[in-house]
Amino acid sequence: MTAATPLPAFAVGNWPCWFSAGRRILPATPQKETRLRTLVVIPTYNEIDNVRPMAFDVLQQHVDIDVLFVDDNSPDGTPEAVRQLAADESRVHALIRPSRLGLGSAYLAGFDFALERDYEAVVTMDADFSHAPRYIPALLDQLRDRDIVVGSRYVRGGGVKNWGLVRRWFSRAANLYTRLLLWIPTRDCTAGFRAYRSEALRRLPLDGVLSSGYAALEELMYLAHKVGFKVDEVPIIFEGRRAGESKISHREIFHGLCHVPLLRVRSLFGIGSL
Repeated sequence: MTAATPLPAFAVGNWPCWFSAGRRILPATPQKETRLRTLVVIPTYNEIDNVRPMAFDVLQQHVDIDVLFVDDNSPDGTPEAVRQLAADESRVHALIRPSRLGLGSAYLAGFDFALERDYEAVVTMDADFSHAPRYIPALLDQLRDRDIVVGSRYVRGGGVKNWGLVRRWFSRAANLYTRLLLWIPTRDCTAGFRAYRSEALRRLPLDGVLSSGYAALEELMYLAHKVGFKVDEVPIIFEGRRAGESKISHREIFHGLCHVPLLRVRSLFGIGSL
């Protein structure tokens, strides 16, 4: 059989990376234990500079990890980039949606994709390297006896880098606000870096999730605690994005602030799936 011609190499740090059409040639980091068969779901919108190095870094964490990029028809060429990655690397998948439908709905689409294909675990994370792929093994290790594990900025050992004082204050205030209104013990309720057991996702009323945007993160955590899931947090350092621009807007922030008390009202009056 004639070997496929590799694409041009790119570098991440000091590591070269190649993708070859139709088969996996990425070297795997040796692991002592077999990981859960895991799908890492990464929503994208205008992330063309990040998707290729992100795919490489995630796939290096273990041979049992695949990547799904959920792109909302980015105008910067990201859809074409992730389609090419999926064509060249069997462990990369692309889901291109017709328009900008929101972060929360991207995660839900990723959950559906994973459950339909019998992945044992799902990890959600950002495309911009604010969530470092090196933490994925720690999340999956902790998931062995938990339903959900959060990559947390606000437990001992966690933190943030390259944030100003106002952003730090607002993030902590938003988490405290959510925890007090929804009676959630998780310290980082707004974190998007999470690992879920697939069997736990099947028990969540995902069809009843109200928010399609960033507020879905708080809603999913709220539902998990109401169901009685075992939720744990592992420390991470949240870093500023490497390239591109932040997608969260003032409108999203306002929606999140309003969405939290709405969840409490629905619970008090017995409205919804739980």
